[in-house]
Amino acid sequence: MGKHRSRLQILGTILSVISDNGGAKKTQIMYQAYLSYKLLTRYLNDVMNAGLVVCDNENCFKLTPKGEKFLANFSEYHRSHEVVKKNLDNVQNQKLMLQEMCPNSEE
Repeated sequence: MGKHRSRLQILGTILSVISDNGGAKKTQIMYQAYLSYKLLTRYLNDVMNAGLVVCDNENCFKLTPKGEKFLANFSEYHRSHEVVKKNLDNVQNQKLMLQEMCPNSEE
């Protein structure tokens, strides 16, 4: 099974799809964000209620200035998160190496 995405990751992906395309319709967002229609509807309601996205007369979703700011902040958070995750993986590998060098004789 694949990894589950967090709510923030899904929101960031939806906003990225909208931003990258200069606006997007539901079907485009659904396919590019890998969401079912049910989940897409739920998350679109969330971002619209939060004022991150608006829907125009042609059913095209566009980012608001608040949505652009959210996306910029999310991108920075995501980059930082990846660096921390990589560093934590390195620390865990070092710990395993040290444990292998001096195994516990009671095990």
